[in-house]
Amino acid sequence: MNDQNMLQMQPGAIDERLGLDVHRNHWPTAPALKAVEAAGFAWVQLHTPPAAVLADREQCRRHARALRATLDTSGLRLLVHGPDELSAGTLAGDRAVRGLLDYACEAGAELVVYHGRNYGGVHERVAERARAEERSLRQHGARAAALGITIAVENLAPVWPGPARLSHDPIGIRDLVRAVDSPGVGMLLDLGHAHLTAALGGLGIEAVLRAVAGDVVLFHLHDNLGARRHQLGALGVDPLRLDLHLAPGSGTLPWERVAGALRAHRAPLMLEIEPSHRPGLVALATIARQLLGAGAPAPTAATAA
Repeated sequence: MNDQNMLQMQPGAIDERLGLDVHRNHWPTAPALKAVEAAGFAWVQLHTPPAAVLADREQCRRHARALRATLDTSGLRLLVHGPDELSAGTLAGDRAVRGLLDYACEAGAELVVYHGRNYGGVHERVAERARAEERSLRQHGARAAALGITIAVENLAPVWPGPARLSHDPIGIRDLVRAVDSPGVGMLLDLGHAHLTAALGGLGIEAVLRAVAGDVVLFHLHDNLGARRHQLGALGVDPLRLDLHLAPGSGTLPWERVAGALRAHRAPLMLEIEPSHRPGLVALATIARQLLGAGAPAPTAATAA
């Protein structure tokens, strides 16, 4: 964990840790960011351009500088989410990861989201791929630490019923972070993904949270209907999709059993909600605080006015 990025985040200080994802392909306007801040969020997560743009030095910097100029209209702290399919350990992948760190530095981001071990299978070539990724992340982690940035490696989950990937195992992602052993690399525990994969594997999410908490530098929060056994459904929800990104409390994730551990941590709590399932900003912040046992949101100057 890069302690430089965790400044001013004390255990239980939810107001300083709560953040909101701006959905991919949405450019953040100044009024939209001010509305996020006025609702009581302290962080914002924004998605980078695709890998080909990140690998182009001039385009990468131009985009990041424009993003920074927009962020400067608010007091929100920034983390950026890299391209979903970006994977270190290949020539093209490493070029894009270098661009991703350039982008984060130019935009003033403190954390970078990266999808680790985003491949499947157990054969020898997958093992070689995993070793190459680990070696590469060690190098990128050293550079990230020098820049004051932390790469947050995320556990994933199947979007639809189908074969598993290595990224679907939170313990495996934790082990990757530990193997890299860099102050510039930590774990992103996506709680919604962990709830889903724990349900598919018959495990308890509390055990997963206990096992990885010491390596976590960022949380993603959202809800879903778990493994959806017995055709579990909900009104207005896709009947087959697993990774639903519902608002907290709209699914089956046992918030009351994880709230204490989340409050006791100091990593940012980033809400990743599908826009069609997202309530108003103030309502969403209030719901999150209540489920985390943090009470009502602290008023801001904008909301007080």
